Amino acid sequence: MTLQVQVVSPERILWTGEAEMVTARTVEGGDISFLTGHAPFVGALETGKVTVRPNEGADVYFAVHGGFVEISANEVSLLTDVAEATESIDIERATEAAAAARAALASTPDDAEAVAALRRAELRLEVAGVVPT
Repeated sequence: MTLQVQVVSPERILWTGEAEMVTARTVEGGDISFLTGHAPFVGALETGKVTVRPNEGADVYFAVHGGFVEISANEVSLLTDVAEATESIDIERATEAAAAARAALASTPDDAEAVAALRRAELRLEVAGVVPT
């Protein structure tokens, strides 16, 4: 038995298929993994990495910036505000965004927007496989 998985952003369906496991980060719940037979669940997605482990092939990763996850009857739907697959991440842009956020935080350490921007940029770099410097 497998999970039927959909990762959907407002623009398009990013991934759909069968998977053994899905891991996502939820607001106030931390990371949660879904396997076949998981109890029904609905949760808000935190900015974080989503990992889909397909039945065949390598894991698939997404940088997710908010939304919801729902599982019921071995169907997992991730409805995201913004999501980017590994291959669609602009590494140069993410690196520049991280540097700009760090500079903003150097002058105003409690700037919530800069903290959020840095988290988004670092997540994109992580999902793209780049080690932030």
